[in-house]
Amino acid sequence: MSYFSNHSSQSRFLAISASSSSPAALSSGSPQAPVQTQSQQPQRARATSKHFSTSVEAHAHAREEGREDEERGGSPTVHPLRNTWVFWFRQQRTPGNKIISYEEGIKRVAAFSSVESFWALHTHVAPPSQLAPTTDYLLFHAGVARPVWEDPVNITGGKWIVRLRKGVADRVWEGLLCAVVGDMFAGCRDAPPRDSWEDGSDASHAANGDAHPDEADADTFPEICGCTISVRQSEDIVSLWNRVDQDVQVRERIRDTLRLVLNIPASTIMEYKSNNDSMQDKSSFRNSAIDRTSLAA
Repeated sequence: MSYFSNHSSQSRFLAISASSSSPAALSSGSPQAPVQTQSQQPQRARATSKHFSTSVEAHAHAREEGREDEERGGSPTVHPLRNTWVFWFRQQRTPGNKIISYEEGIKRVAAFSSVESFWALHTHVAPPSQLAPTTDYLLFHAGVARPVWEDPVNITGGKWIVRLRKGVADRVWEGLLCAVVGDMFAGCRDAPPRDSWEDGSDASHAANGDAHPDEADADTFPEICGCTISVRQSEDIVSLWNRVDQDVQVRERIRDTLRLVLNIPASTIMEYKSNNDSMQDKSSFRNSAIDRTSLAA
């Protein structure tokens, strides 16, 4: 079974069974991000440290370091990310089933700037498979005031779109989150994409305390603005937002890196849509440009 709803041939993914879960219960009043109780939290593998720019060997190892520091009477070890990120939640319908506007539905959940605070948030938020249709999760750089097309940071950019079959969004969304907060796309602005997302070149810069080439200028905003997952009735849609729509080479590097990070089969059709086009037709995903370029061998 393919992970991708617009996949045209056999997938390189191993088939996994879709998790059976009911939509997350939302409290009355303003929409809030669904939070898992301890009994609801799935036992998901967390071997994702290689996504991060810091030289963390594993999340479990980081927690062990924290315990050792506490035993020695010091503060727990914190592994900072290069950027601060903000997690948002959007529900198109209120608990009373009333349709609300996009702006009204967006709620800021929390900001984080370390590996530890990222996982503390991520493990206590319900996965996409437990969300009701027409619900979105959004992760954006702290420099983005509101996760909308018209934001000054987003307005000149666009987004890559990947459509998913039902039942696989949890794994894909987690992988995309780790890649974004771990700066896996940091080299797309002025360097070809790496051959593998396991390449540790970015991590070596962070481990040595060196500034990344893309961040030599403090006024330079990261090319990746954020990412979203949109839970819909028949499919789930992930999108990766970039800052400059007109730079075709950068867009293509982001596309190729996204394919590598998520292990997207070369035959999978991806889509791209500028935020200007979205503002014109008032839609995030309709009338997007189809990209059939296969990943170079």
